[in-house]
Amino acid sequence: MTKSILIVDDSATMRKIIMRGIRQAGIDNADFKEAGDGIEGLKAMEAGTFDLILSDINMPNMNGLDFVKEVTTNVASPPPIVMITTEGSEEVINEAMSRGAKGYLHNPFTPEKIQEVIGPFLN
Repeated sequence: MTKSILIVDDSATMRKIIMRGIRQAGIDNADFKEAGDGIEGLKAMEAGTFDLILSDINMPNMNGLDFVKEVTTNVASPPPIVMITTEGSEEVINEAMSRGAKGYLHNPFTPEKIQEVIGPFLN
C-alpha cells in the first residue's frame, strides 16, 4: 500500500535529499508531495491527506514550529509529524515535541536513522 508523505522544507535540494534518503532506507512505497514552507504545507493538507509529514524547522513565511502547532491544533486527525533539522538544540526539539511533533531527525542523517525514526509511522 502506497504511503503519502508531505515534505515541508524551503530548500528544494533538501527535499530531494530527504526523498532519496527515504528510498535508500528501503521505504519505496511512498508518494511524495512537497511544500516550500509552512503556509504551502497547510495548503497541501487542504488538498489531500497524508500518512506522514516531514518538516524543517527554519523556514520563511511560517516556520516548522508554527506549522506543527497549526496542524495539530486545527486538523481533526493530524498525521504524525517528524521534524528534520540541523537545529539540534534540546530546547528547540522540546518545543517541537510540545507543539505536537512525534519525532525528529538530525541532518545529516543516514538511511538507517530514517528507517528507525519514520519507519514505525509507515507500517
